[in-house]
Amino acid sequence: MTVVTVLHPGTMGAEVARLGVQGGATVRWVSSGRSKASRQRAADAGLQECADLHDALHDCDVVLSICPPAHAEDIARQAAGYRGIYVDANAIAPERVHRIAELLPDARVVDGAIIGPPPKRPATTRLYLSGDTEAVANLFEGTALEVVVISDQLGQASALKMAYASYQKASRVLAATAHALANQHGVGEHLAREAVLLEGRPLAESDAFTGAAARAWRWAPEMLEIATTLMAAGLPADMAAGAARTLDRWVAVRDRTDLSLAEVLAMLAVAPPEAPA
Repeated sequence: MTVVTVLHPGTMGAEVARLGVQGGATVRWVSSGRSKASRQRAADAGLQECADLHDALHDCDVVLSICPPAHAEDIARQAAGYRGIYVDANAIAPERVHRIAELLPDARVVDGAIIGPPPKRPATTRLYLSGDTEAVANLFEGTALEVVVISDQLGQASALKMAYASYQKASRVLAATAHALANQHGVGEHLAREAVLLEGRPLAESDAFTGAAARAWRWAPEMLEIATTLMAAGLPADMAAGAARTLDRWVAVRDRTDLSLAEVLAMLAVAPPEAPA
């Protein structure tokens, strides 16, 4: 039987650990210093309690690190000397995954990325893996957590998470800011109505990006006007100003409709030339 240690059973970690138990593994957790809520989650998930990390890592086949992103390296340092499979499934940049691999030279580090809510139901949550994934991919077979192996290249799973979250998280913040601005000007109900009428899923509509590039010369100044309006209302304007700077990278292709998707995306990685003084 595969022995897994989860660090730590927060809301997401506990659900993933529960599915590990469901998949036939013995899943441990470290109770020292953890909250009453963590203890209850671990009990509900059927996890085996260990008093300290040393006990939890003894004869452990796989470690699953699922913690707040800021603590990913600290958790890895605590596991120094571990010789099994260490899955970092935190929302961190690819560069940090490579640093974690350097912190654990004796372990087989696997890059993981969880996309979706805590996996209580099938077809809602994916665990993407990259690196040396063979021993991990089967842990959740037959459970609600879908495992997707990307490649053997460490960092690709985290890159996917960063790309996805850059849209998913920022779009919520942008929407909240838009509603706050509308409410301050007494037009909240009208914005809500327009929101209902909106169609489409921008992240899936990549064919629209070439049109956006062609119109960037008009959109960039509009985003600066939006930034000014937000600042006047006492609201954060950084994202609007940042959008204007991003659009500036497309300004040179004003009204062009002959560019491919690959070309307009590549342009976003090239800073525009500075205006003459």
